[in-house]
Amino acid sequence: MRLFALFMTVLMMTASAAAETIDVKYWGAVDLRTYKCAETVSSFVHRICYDESKAHLVVRLRNTYYPYCRVDRAIVSAWLNSSSKGRFYNANIKSDAVAGRFDCRR
Repeated sequence: MRLFALFMTVLMMTASAAAETIDVKYWGAVDLRTYKCAETVSSFVHRICYDESKAHLVVRLRNTYYPYCRVDRAIVSAWLNSSSKGRFYNANIKSDAVAGRFDCRR
């Protein structure tokens, strides 16, 4: 029984350490290994992933991931704590709302 428990623990640790790669519009494949991701409760913004060391943000809007650059941690924190993820995106992240400040299409 102890051997089974040890095996299951190792298996779960291996599974959680596996990298996730997603397809990001304009960028292609992105490995999320260095990103911290949060699922959201929103009809529009479904997932927010942030790499603080690069100041890169990848967000899933409906079924498509989009990239944003030069985004500081304070903006991401405010977004994650906002009551409406969609309204926050439209006012503070979306390219037309902030004159392309975070735009980084390759």
